[in-house]
Amino acid sequence: MTNDHPASWRMPTREQMEKLASQRPLTTPEPAPDESPAGWWDAVLSDPRAAGKPWLPIQQRRLSEIARHLLRVECRRCLRIVEIQKVDALRLYGPHAVWKDVGVRLLDNTCQYRTGRHEEDGCWPGWDS
Repeated sequence: MTNDHPASWRMPTREQMEKLASQRPLTTPEPAPDESPAGWWDAVLSDPRAAGKPWLPIQQRRLSEIARHLLRVECRRCLRIVEIQKVDALRLYGPHAVWKDVGVRLLDNTCQYRTGRHEEDGCWPGWDS
């Protein structure tokens, strides 16, 4: 038989709640071996991502941090590709120059698609390749 009320339960009284609380033993679970603080730190420090510098996309790296010998930037608008050897880029722009700035300078004012509007003219560098 169902109750005619929308909710067929009611909140227990204070005495009932205290009785339930006294029947349950209070135990603190022991951490599992894998969840111990020392085990957790061992797992964190053994992760290969924990070693070395944080990962940066190639366009945000300095020229001295890039391991490639040939640097390439492509215009997404006119599909022109400009390549420069890392040695030449280091000689022209210095080891602390950011590759994004160097790539933009290499593509600067050479886009084949001209609209006549200053905001739209110029290459759109792509760093995918």
